[in-house]
Amino acid sequence: MSVAALLLLAAVPVQAVPLGEDAAACVAGTVPAIQVSILGLKDRTGRLKLELYPANEGDFLKDDRDLVREGKVFRRVWAQTPAGGGSVQMCIRAPAPGRYALLLTHDRDNRNKFNFWRDGAGFPSNTKLGRSRPKLAQAVIAVGGGVTGTSIRVQYLRGLGGFSPIPN
Repeated sequence: MSVAALLLLAAVPVQAVPLGEDAAACVAGTVPAIQVSILGLKDRTGRLKLELYPANEGDFLKDDRDLVREGKVFRRVWAQTPAGGGSVQMCIRAPAPGRYALLLTHDRDNRNKFNFWRDGAGFPSNTKLGRSRPKLAQAVIAVGGGVTGTSIRVQYLRGLGGFSPIPN
């Protein structure tokens, strides 16, 4: 990280600094990036993960190795879930302005594999996920030339109805 980026991070209030290896991109605001406000965490365990996919049905949630091998967009950013209360922000760079699909997961058990029974997930649309595979329309976000802000409310398995947000 450059000295200028570190100085910018130091000037931002503690809770406003986004997490993840792409944090400097959101602080500087000079490259296409997405800053996500993460809402509704069940607890402060494990890790948070943002993944950026092409915004088309064929590539949405496709295996990252296949996307990379095919020269398609894929980016992943991890961050430890902060122990303290308050807002949680994460940042992920985009390769260029355009439309992408964005996925957030809360890997509560640190196993790097989605645990249907334990982990949470969310998309920019914040519509209820239910029991079926997420639809591309739930995940699409338009990214501009600077930082695009969005909020994602994490959803967890809640009985027979499938995934939904935890009530406030």
